[in-house]
Amino acid sequence: MHLDVHDLREFYYRSPLGRAAQKVVRDELVRLWPEAKAQTVAGYGFAVPLLRPFLGDARRVIALMPGPQGVMPWPADGPNVSVLCEDTLWPLASGSVDKLVLMHGLETSDHPMTLLDECWRVLGPGGRAVFVVPNRTGLWSRSDATPFGFGRPYSLGQLEKQLRDVGLIPTKTLSTLYQPPSSRKIWRRFAKTMEGAGRHIPVFAAGGVLMVEVTKQVPQPKRPGLAQAVKRPLRVLEGMGGPVVKPV
Repeated sequence: MHLDVHDLREFYYRSPLGRAAQKVVRDELVRLWPEAKAQTVAGYGFAVPLLRPFLGDARRVIALMPGPQGVMPWPADGPNVSVLCEDTLWPLASGSVDKLVLMHGLETSDHPMTLLDECWRVLGPGGRAVFVVPNRTGLWSRSDATPFGFGRPYSLGQLEKQLRDVGLIPTKTLSTLYQPPSSRKIWRRFAKTMEGAGRHIPVFAAGGVLMVEVTKQVPQPKRPGLAQAVKRPLRVLEGMGGPVVKPV
């Protein structure tokens, strides 16, 4: 179940905790992707807090927001790049995206595997994606005070398996948001110090958020399903003869 866009906007742009979380995750993304010159960059869910660094040099930036969440115009100081879309049917051509970011999109989707198929479809050759999800063992997934406390939290192993199953191959993994999900002034005062210390902790359990960068595998692997399980369609009239005409 997706969160409401107004609640997400209030958290990331109006609250000190949300602005701090936005900066930490965005800085990690910029370390992974220092530039996107002449590339198409897309975000899905509520990824707009992470997309601003790419507005200057990217050929195109697109913010996809799912229908159940709602959409808001973004950026506030420029031409709108936000678009409302269906969870698993994006208005993007196949292979048209160079860089893709998902935040508050995968863990809240009712159809996560179909959503991942859509991610695979829109990524171009050599395209990369970053998935930002709540860490199941972190503090942020246990607090209703932040958007990371909603939806399905992931362990690193769970997330990597889902990604590999659709042909998205992890190339880099990290955790972040080591500060507690609290707006109390004492924690805000030490937040930067805690983030710096957390980057040197060699375990993923401490971070509130997992970030996994992937690249697209070609061809896409086929997952087991009805199309493979039913080798031969059922013919309910098989074995019956044709119509019989009785003499008058």
